[in-house]
Amino acid sequence: SSTLVTAGIYLMIRFNSMLMNSNLNKMLLTISLMTLMTASLAANYEYDMKKIIALSTLSQLGLMMMTLSISFYKLAFFHLIMHALFKALLFYCTGNIIHNMNSYQDIRYSGKNIKLLPMNTMFMNIAMMALCGLPFLTGFYSKDLILEIFSMNKINFLIYMLIYFSSGLTMSYSIRFIYFNLINKLIFKNLMNFYDEDLNLKKSMMTMSILSIIMGSLSNWMMNLIPLFIFLNFYKKMMIFILLFMGFIQGYLLFKMKFKQNNLNILINKIYFLSK
Repeated sequence: SSTLVTAGIYLMIRFNSMLMNSNLNKMLLTISLMTLMTASLAANYEYDMKKIIALSTLSQLGLMMMTLSISFYKLAFFHLIMHALFKALLFYCTGNIIHNMNSYQDIRYSGKNIKLLPMNTMFMNIAMMALCGLPFLTGFYSKDLILEIFSMNKINFLIYMLIYFSSGLTMSYSIRFIYFNLINKLIFKNLMNFYDEDLNLKKSMMTMSILSIIMGSLSNWMMNLIPLFIFLNFYKKMMIFILLFMGFIQGYLLFKMKFKQNNLNILINKIYFLSK
């Protein structure tokens, strides 16, 4: 499924000039922003590991389509490549956790993986931090540039705030995912078989984790895809780092709070008809 949606984004990149000539960019911006926001919101209320990553992929696709709507197709392609690196690593790590949990996908059954699967947990945290756009990891060089270009353009204030709110939600569900795997109390430990010594799997994870750390800076220096001078005032520049901090706090609160099954929870959790 990830291959198919990536092919769809690549097709939109190739036909971006035709898209801009048809004056559909405003409609594309609105739809992609709503996709980004609702997918990020649903990921914060989801408990299935695979569905959290699927919604994460959907939210990042919305971010790429937003970039296409303002005709920065090279930057969208750059984010597509960078996203593929750490998301592939995340699929590897999560698949290994699910396999060790005897196919239990509920994140509430997971926990204390830093002791049981130390290497896997380390690689997963690298992938999640790259997804958040932590400075100097792979995701930072594309995601930060996209947010800065949107900050520099003259767009509606509501759209501007929704973009930053949705990006903060990305940090939120990533921190929530990490906390459930690191701090949560492990349930049914005796029914699970934890094994972290597969050498072939470690080689693949190690390769992708190294690329998730250095590939963003290398690609940015070598390709120079966006030869622009981005001028922002101090507050807009610091907005991205404030966003990271607020998303961290929000993710921590979502982990600690005990949600009741209210109507809002049901609506957000079933927004894409993924949950029963």
